[in-house]
Amino acid sequence: MSPSALVEALPAATDTQVATITSRFSVNGVPARRSTAPKISGALAPSASSDMFKGPQKGKPTSKNWDHLLSEESKSRLGSTLKESAKYLATPGLISLGGGLPTSEYFPFESIDFKVPVSPNFTEAQTQETGQTLHIGKHDYANDKSLYDIHIAFNYGQATGSAQLLRFITEHTEIVHNPPYADWNCAMTAGSTNALDMALRMFCNRGECILSEEYTFVSAVETAVPMGVKVFGVGMDEQGLRADALDEMLSNWDATARGHKKPHVLYTVPTGGNPTGTTQSFQRRRDIYAVAQKHDLYIFEDDPYYFLQMSEYHSDPNRTPPAQPESHDEFIASLIPSYLSMDIDGRVMRMDSFSKVLSPGSRVGWITASAQIIDRFVKHANVSTQNPSGMSQLVLYKLLEEGWGHSGYLDWLVHLRKEYSARRDVLMRACDEFLPKEICHWTPPVAGMFHWIGIDWRKHPDVGPVELDAQERKQLVLKLENYIFLHGIEENGVLVAKGSWFRAEQDGGENLFFRTTFAAASGEQIHEAIRRLGMTIRKEFKLDSQ
Repeated sequence: MSPSALVEALPAATDTQVATITSRFSVNGVPARRSTAPKISGALAPSASSDMFKGPQKGKPTSKNWDHLLSEESKSRLGSTLKESAKYLATPGLISLGGGLPTSEYFPFESIDFKVPVSPNFTEAQTQETGQTLHIGKHDYANDKSLYDIHIAFNYGQATGSAQLLRFITEHTEIVHNPPYADWNCAMTAGSTNALDMALRMFCNRGECILSEEYTFVSAVETAVPMGVKVFGVGMDEQGLRADALDEMLSNWDATARGHKKPHVLYTVPTGGNPTGTTQSFQRRRDIYAVAQKHDLYIFEDDPYYFLQMSEYHSDPNRTPPAQPESHDEFIASLIPSYLSMDIDGRVMRMDSFSKVLSPGSRVGWITASAQIIDRFVKHANVSTQNPSGMSQLVLYKLLEEGWGHSGYLDWLVHLRKEYSARRDVLMRACDEFLPKEICHWTPPVAGMFHWIGIDWRKHPDVGPVELDAQERKQLVLKLENYIFLHGIEENGVLVAKGSWFRAEQDGGENLFFRTTFAAASGEQIHEAIRRLGMTIRKEFKLDSQ
C-alpha cells in the first residue's frame, strides 16, 4: 500500500483499530476558517487555546482519560496562580496593578528588520537578489499594522505560546495531520528535548522504565536516566522499530528478571530516526499503534524529520530526478501518515519542532495531544520553562504568517526535501565508491539527515576460530569501534559518531555501527569524508587500499 493511502480499520481478527482519515482541512480553507474564529487579542500575555482555531470536530470521538498513566508529580500540579489570573487582562477598560509585566517603554528595541526568501527562490543567492525584508515595530498592533509586535512578544507570555503563532501552528497541524479525535490541542515548547523532559516527568515516576528503539536519540536516554527512568531497547530492522518485537517484549515481560514493572510509555523517532536513519512504513506504524492499544502504551512521537522524507535512492547520477509534487495536497499525501493522524484514543503526544526545518537556535517547537495532557503539560511549563522565547516567536510569526503563509511554508518544505535528497545521494554514491562492501552494509535512508553504517567485525583478521562469549564479543566490538573512531580523526581527518553512543541500554552491544550525517558539509566534503572513512576501515581490517 502506498504511503498516501487512507488509513483503514485494522483487520477484524484484532480487537483494536486505528483511524480512518477523513477529508483534510486544506490551505485554501484558511481564510474562511479565520473569518469565523475568535479575534486575537492585543493584550499582554492573553490566554489562548487551539480550540479557538480548530475547525469543527463533528463526528470524531473524544480521547481516553490517562489518569492511570500520569506520574504522581504531574497529578499533584495545581498550576500557576499568577498565570491563571492573566485571563482577566483582556477585560475592556481594565487597569492592571496585579501582574508583574514591565512596560515596553523600557524595552531597548524599537524595530527589527530581516530578509527572507520568497517562494520559489529559496537559495541564499536568490534571497540576496529577490528576498523580502520584513519589518517589526514596537507598537504595530496599536497602529493597526500587525497582530503581533515587540510590545506584546517581548513581555511575559503563556505556556501555550502566543495566540498569534499558536493559530498558525494549530492550522498547520490540522492541514498535515488532521487528528481523528475531537479534543486535541497544541502547546508550544522550547524545542523537543524540552518537551521530552516534561513528558517524562508527567508520565514516569522514579524507578519506572520506558521503551524505545534499540538505537535511539542519545539525549533522550540522557534525559531519562538521571530521573531514575530506565530505557529498554526494542529490536529493529530496516524500517526501524519492529512491532512484533515490541509485542513479544511486552507479552512476556518479567518484572522480577528486568527489575522494573511493565512499561507504559514508548518513545519513538519514526521518520529518519536519529541515529539509524530508518523510517517506519505506514503499515509498520499501524501495527505498532495496535500493539500500543493492546498493552495500553502511551506513545511519545518525536518527529523532527517528518518533512525531510525523500524519494528512493538510485545510484545512477545521470538518472532524471523524480518530479516534485505539483500541489500542496500532493506533497502532504506523499508523506507517510503520522501516529497522530491515526490516533483515535488520544494516546499519542506528538513532538514537532522548527529546529530541523527553519533554525535550531529558535528553540521553538510544539506538542499535540489530548486536552487533558495539554492541560497537565501547561501546568508544568508555567512553573518551569514558562513560554518559549517571545523574540523567537515573533520572528517566526513574521516569517510564517506575514511572509510566507501556509502555502509559502509548504513550498519551503518541498524545497528542503529536494535539497536533502541531493545531499543524501552524494553520500550514498561515496559509500558505494569507497566503503568495502565485503564488510560494510547499509540501507539508504528515505528521510532525515543521518546514515547508519554497519561493519561485520567477525571478518576482522584478529578474530580467530575460537567462539567468544558475550562479554568478550562486546569488548572486541568496543575496541574496534574506538580504533576506527580515533584513527579516523587522528590519521585521516574524518569524524563520525560511534554507534554505541546511541544504544538505549548502555551496557555495550555485539554490533558495530557508525553514524554519519549529510546535514551540513558540502558535497565535496561529504565525498572526501567517506573516502577517508573507507581508508580507515580498510587499514584496520587489512584490506587493499582504494
